[in-house]
Amino acid sequence: MTTQTHPVDHELIQAAAHVARTRCRGDNHTMAAAARARDGRIITAVNAYHFTGGPCAELVVIGAAAAQGAYELDTIVAVGDRDRGVVPPCGRCRQVLLDYFPALKVIVSDDDRVRTVLVTDLLPESYVWADHQLDAE
Repeated sequence: MTTQTHPVDHELIQAAAHVARTRCRGDNHTMAAAARARDGRIITAVNAYHFTGGPCAELVVIGAAAAQGAYELDTIVAVGDRDRGVVPPCGRCRQVLLDYFPALKVIVSDDDRVRTVLVTDLLPESYVWADHQLDAE
């Protein structure tokens, strides 16, 4: 499988990094996320860690976006606190992002190389929840 890359939204990375630097404190908030809505707005959020689980920053940003009336997201990125840089989404977040926004672009990093890929490239041969729902009649 060939993964097509897209332009990197550096403003989005900077927004998430700023939130990680200024709002992540202690063990409860260690990751920040920023998403660009289709209308150009940037929405930010932090994770809410708890020993029982708790939502990752990417999931919190989905709710924050909806609360601001932004239901279509174009691109998302997560950045770790303590200058950890861009962090790829966990498996649960990949699945949720795919189900909510199948055309979403995700900024990821590996070995100091930042790139933007489609969420579908992060979950090849994935299960798409909407494809397996019975049509209500």
